[in-house]
Amino acid sequence: MRPEWWYAGAFAASLAQAQVFPLTAGQDMIGQAGQTTAESEDTLPDIARRYHLGFDEIGAANPGIDMWLPGDGRTIHLPLQHLLPNTDRSGIVVNLPDGRLYYFHNDAHNRAVAETYPISVGQMDWKTPLGVTKIARKEKNPTWYPPKSVRDKHLQDGDVLPESVPPGPTNPLGAFAMRLAIPGGAYLIHGTNLPVGVGMQITHGCIRLYPEDIESLFNEVSVGMPVRILNQRIKTGWVDGALYLEVHPPLEATDPRDIEDLTALTRAVVAATTTRRVIVDWETAERVFAEARGEPTRISIDRWIAPAEVREPMSSGQSSRYGSTTPSADGRRSPAPTDMSHE
Repeated sequence: MRPEWWYAGAFAASLAQAQVFPLTAGQDMIGQAGQTTAESEDTLPDIARRYHLGFDEIGAANPGIDMWLPGDGRTIHLPLQHLLPNTDRSGIVVNLPDGRLYYFHNDAHNRAVAETYPISVGQMDWKTPLGVTKIARKEKNPTWYPPKSVRDKHLQDGDVLPESVPPGPTNPLGAFAMRLAIPGGAYLIHGTNLPVGVGMQITHGCIRLYPEDIESLFNEVSVGMPVRILNQRIKTGWVDGALYLEVHPPLEATDPRDIEDLTALTRAVVAATTTRRVIVDWETAERVFAEARGEPTRISIDRWIAPAEVREPMSSGQSSRYGSTTPSADGRRSPAPTDMSHE
């Protein structure tokens, strides 16, 4: 591999090192997109694992490129930039459409940081449940006890599963597992013995990580850590006063009536601009929504400026492109309304 350019503060390519990003108050985005050059022996899953990306992520970012034979010298786009989910930023957050797990905590110097890992989640018949839970138990070298429903499904396909699979290279849980406090106790965050599938919607409801990523997370996370499991396929966020949009495909087997449409997109943008008003480039927003490639894209034409940043005072009632400068009752300037037209 010949890495050419990637996110700021890039690390030497190492499977054992997680992506750790410092966080500031109000920060909505982490990472920076980049690219690398494939060599003759590379596959896209090889490159994905090297850069802590998932199977579906790297495929969506490189349409038209063969997953198994990208070609020597081919430029490969690395989607290493992510809008953070709209939720409390503490503990573990899993956003299923992202195919990513986020871990929010303070580092050894008590600075707020975020780590992020690609994951596999539940397939069509074994959906990963949504909601708030916690880490109930940690297990090193776990034994896998496949539920009866899983054994029955494998039996239908001519594959007889034993009632238990001991630790070792044939154990699909890998070397580390963290059991979630979801009733029934069947849901885990764990490793895998087939890392090529990380980043796909293929599990029986569990959350699966690369072996090196689960080991890193396992060593950092304590029992009782809160875990939030979300389904946010439309994400918005602010970077230097500009509004960004990130959209992912809906999860498999989602009821068509529950799939977000352009009305849901409009609601998300309106919610994001309630207190920060900008002119929205709706043509770009609709393109990002239709493509659903999972990459943050700027959708505001102008940039929101906080009142404290306005240096030259204007006369009472005078307007600027960022809104009226007439103070409101609480002394703040009233922002201009979002341009909701599609023209």
